[in-house]
Amino acid sequence: MIAAGLLLVAVGAVDLLRQMLHTRRWIAYLVGAVLLVLASAGLDAVVAGLLAVAVAAIWTWVVPDSGAARAGLWPVALLAIAAAACVVLAPGRERPGLLGHVWQTYGPAHSVSVDVVVLVIGCLAFLMESGNAVVRIALRSEMGAQTDDETSPPTLKGGRLIGPLERVLLFVLTLAGAYTLIAAVLAAKGIVRFPEISRDGDGGSRAEYFLIGSLVSWVTALAAAFLVWWGAHAA
Repeated sequence: MIAAGLLLVAVGAVDLLRQMLHTRRWIAYLVGAVLLVLASAGLDAVVAGLLAVAVAAIWTWVVPDSGAARAGLWPVALLAIAAAACVVLAPGRERPGLLGHVWQTYGPAHSVSVDVVVLVIGCLAFLMESGNAVVRIALRSEMGAQTDDETSPPTLKGGRLIGPLERVLLFVLTLAGAYTLIAAVLAAKGIVRFPEISRDGDGGSRAEYFLIGSLVSWVTALAAAFLVWWGAHAA
């Protein structure tokens, strides 16, 4: 499970750094990689940390921060399979490392292992900017010519900010079992977006953009919540 958490932390951190920085990113990548490896050493998971750094490096190449992905949705699918496999093959550990022992001694919730905590942090990091990348890839794959370099894709105001907040909220509410609130959040989004969608033209591109983007965003958040639930019950 710790490998899945570190994997998602690395990928999510890379995408956040790409969003925040526009020059000399390699310095931030290097510092981030060193910090991740040091943290993984403290968790007695150096190999998993090194693999996470390698996967994050590959992710930055196959999933650029703008434009079409080089391999479509395949990187996303492979990352999901890898994270699930890490939870299945290594659900829990008897030796959580120095940081794990510190968490067990001083952590606010002793019943929650440090591996689950890292997995939650990784999912939250991924749901931020990496979730936007997943939605962007899906939109470009499904909407075809409407999202190529020659035609501007339909846009909805605030989508780049609303998307991460929505995914994190769905993730938290799903883990908390607040399904009524989840339904309210999804309904509220449709109500807020209705004026923009109602002004759509004959092609209905905005409605299609909204539906595809929202569904992919929701599935990403629910998949992350399921991964944490699975890992917590398998530990």
